[in-house]
Amino acid sequence: MGTLRTFAFAALPAALFGQSPGLTTPPSGDNQRATVTQHIGPVRVTIDYSSPKVHGPDGKDRRGQIWGKLVPYGLSDLGFGNGKPGPWRAGANENTTFEISAPVEVNGSLLPAGRYGLHMIPGKEEWTIVFSRNSTSWGSFFYEAGEDALRVTAKPVPSAYHEWLTYEFTERKPDRATVELRWEDLALPWSIVVKDIEEVYFTKLSEELRNSPGFNHQGFTTASDYLVGVNRHLETALEWTDIAISRPFVGQRTFTTLSAKARVLDKMGRHGEAREQMNAALKLPSTLSVQIHQYGRQLLTGGKKAEAMEVFLLNQQRFGDNWPVHVGLARGFAAMGDLRKALDHAKKALPQAPDPLNKGSLEKMIEMLEAGKAI
Repeated sequence: MGTLRTFAFAALPAALFGQSPGLTTPPSGDNQRATVTQHIGPVRVTIDYSSPKVHGPDGKDRRGQIWGKLVPYGLSDLGFGNGKPGPWRAGANENTTFEISAPVEVNGSLLPAGRYGLHMIPGKEEWTIVFSRNSTSWGSFFYEAGEDALRVTAKPVPSAYHEWLTYEFTERKPDRATVELRWEDLALPWSIVVKDIEEVYFTKLSEELRNSPGFNHQGFTTASDYLVGVNRHLETALEWTDIAISRPFVGQRTFTTLSAKARVLDKMGRHGEAREQMNAALKLPSTLSVQIHQYGRQLLTGGKKAEAMEVFLLNQQRFGDNWPVHVGLARGFAAMGDLRKALDHAKKALPQAPDPLNKGSLEKMIEMLEAGKAI
């Protein structure tokens, strides 16, 4: 059906029944299908709709005649279906649907995960947005209020002109987004918020580690690092690092897995155990010079100058003059205030630079140290 509201029953055969399921034919009324999907963290939000335009199928310009006329305010007699006044289908043709992969709050009210029929009751000053558990009907002709999962209100605002009805995600943050219906000169914004998104991530990670990501140690270390970062479920994070280290066919005793466990222990306040774990990681035969160097840089960033210096010296003890030993020593001595030794090691590192980026960085470091400036 190309129109949005009342139509004559005699028009049904051409406008409705001419669309045969399973066959690809032009959409009724040239109201093209459209889908918009936005991820809010791990939560997938999808709106599927048919998109009418301001100009009618006959080319008539209906600007100024959409709201309150073509799309009536309040509930209206749709002329077909269950005979009850119904809301607007929030688009054209079949149900507009709203689907979420996890619970969200819509304008502050909880909506469980699922696929819903999306309907709207427009008003001059305020609209009601309806999420129906029935998502498979044609339009709003068989809408039943008893099937509502949620109703929320929203206020329309003026908008730049939109010929086609469009749904857009206009504001996006890590745990929320604003979606707007835009058509003609009006927009209807409403918010979607994922409450406690860290917990949603944790649930998702737990599920995924029971599938293919759980068949390698990298999956468990990545997941544990996330929990350390958000300071959640640290006992589980510790279990995951133990799996990464020792589970048959999965675990590996490497710098990556041992250092991941050390980070968990440190976050839990078990600092002595964390140091022991990290020392074991640094001394593994398989540990690379660049991994020791990167850990030293992390310590410097955290303001732990003396510990970083010990790590850079350990790197020299294990790997001699190999790259990037001298780079680390230059940074370590500079942090400790010994600019002369820092300059000496920076000059030794310069001819070892493996690429222009590192060479340029070292040249800048040398320039600053020669001028007596800290790096």
